[in-house]
Amino acid sequence: MNDGLDRFRAHLYYDERLGFWLDTSRIRWTEGFLDALEPRLQAAYEAMATLERGAVANPDEGRMVGHYWLRAPELAPDPAIRDAITSTLGRVLSFAEDVHAARIRPERASRFRNVLLIGIGGSALGPEFVSAALTSPADRMRVWFFDNTDPDGFDRTLDAIGDALPETLTVVISKSGGTKETRNGMLEAEAAYARLGLDFAKHAVVVTGEGSELDKHAVARGLLDRFPMWDWVGGRTSELSAVGLLPAALQGLDVADMLRGARAMDEVTRSRVTRKNPAAQLAAAWLSATGGAGKKDMVLLPYKDRLELFSRYAQQLVMESLGKRLDRNGREVWQGISVYGNKGSTDQHAYVQQLRDGVDNFFVTFIEVLLDRAPQRGDLDVEPGVTSGDYLSGFLQGTRRALDERGRDTITITLEALDAASLGALIALYERTVGIYAELVGINAYHQPGVEAGKKAAQAVIDLELRVLAALRAKVGTALSLAEVMAAAGSDEPETVFWILRHLSANPRRGVLRVRGQGAEAEAGSPLDWMWMVAAAK
Repeated sequence: MNDGLDRFRAHLYYDERLGFWLDTSRIRWTEGFLDALEPRLQAAYEAMATLERGAVANPDEGRMVGHYWLRAPELAPDPAIRDAITSTLGRVLSFAEDVHAARIRPERASRFRNVLLIGIGGSALGPEFVSAALTSPADRMRVWFFDNTDPDGFDRTLDAIGDALPETLTVVISKSGGTKETRNGMLEAEAAYARLGLDFAKHAVVVTGEGSELDKHAVARGLLDRFPMWDWVGGRTSELSAVGLLPAALQGLDVADMLRGARAMDEVTRSRVTRKNPAAQLAAAWLSATGGAGKKDMVLLPYKDRLELFSRYAQQLVMESLGKRLDRNGREVWQGISVYGNKGSTDQHAYVQQLRDGVDNFFVTFIEVLLDRAPQRGDLDVEPGVTSGDYLSGFLQGTRRALDERGRDTITITLEALDAASLGALIALYERTVGIYAELVGINAYHQPGVEAGKKAAQAVIDLELRVLAALRAKVGTALSLAEVMAAAGSDEPETVFWILRHLSANPRRGVLRVRGQGAEAEAGSPLDWMWMVAAAK
């Protein structure tokens, strides 16, 4: 009993100002692990400090990493950067105030009441997470999202907005302005406004890099406003830039408190005393649990409905930052930590059975919020002296205990309340933890060559699709085999061409028909034996 209490005391971190707790006592620390790790942690602290002083993080791109300056502009190494951060925040708040006061208003409505955010990855995941976590009846505007290039997804969102589209302000977010998912979403939104006889430019703003394709488009079209994205802020760490602050301010959230909470967490996670640095303790726990080589997955279980999207947000932050083939010296290391999660106590009816009794290939991070509900709501006893919140806490503790009994590693993060400040602190904690962990395993957390490779491959498919369509249209009314389509399109990729043909033929407006041969033998043949054609016009 005393040994357990001593361990709990030794591995429990608490910061009264932040209202934040971190318990790593149920990580299976090996004897002397933290002491042996200390020199590497000290090197990581210095590396992080060097980044914050303005060192180039991506030599291949010549970029700094400065998301920490967003909540402490005075630390920026260049007065121009400091002034840009401060002035942009002022512009964001002023723009939101003008929208709320109807000084900026739509073309044919008295005021804007909704926001449609169009983005992908870090340009959407952070804003979605924050919007869901902090929404309340006091919201000034309702926020909707296009966060993919799924036509049916566009339609579902537009159907949900419905007749309120004329009262909807669209925010398009893309650093380069060339991101296809975001561009497609913008074109779909433009078409939706046009169907109502509305000018998209009078209902839209952009957040983008200066001089980008999107920036030029916004100037040419005369959109309502433009806000900057800087090359020293990566998409996955951009929530506390205009990317996240603009939609949050429009929604009516307290962005000043978000920044205050993040700044406070940054201050404690700059400590070079490990026991006083929760990000260092969390990074060390990840290292212990995964063997420093991603041998186990990270399962995030927030016992709060408002934090349900945190696993999706953290998934990008962790996996895009840490999933690297090469270390800083160019050696193959195949690093990364896979992340997934649900919410408590839903998880107990989903996959906790496997976590407890199945393969031991994970570690769990529980996240709890001590304040059950807004005090003005009152409480209800579901049993004498017991509330629903008591059960939620009991389920978390019970699951934690059940996993511990099976020797499973768990971490618990506790927030005393969930508000703008604590959410900002949580975001800052994970940003810093990812940075420290990356230094411990010797990789660059701030570039993503795999993402760029996927984009190039996708564009190659689109280019081939255009050649396939041209080949079919050159022989209108003639059915061609897969091999004939490949030859006409100049491709030696049968699977890719088949995928393209199958997709085109499933969408009637594309005009591509799938033709079966005649007879029983053809009916029994492989789908790869189908014929494809563009029908002659009637």
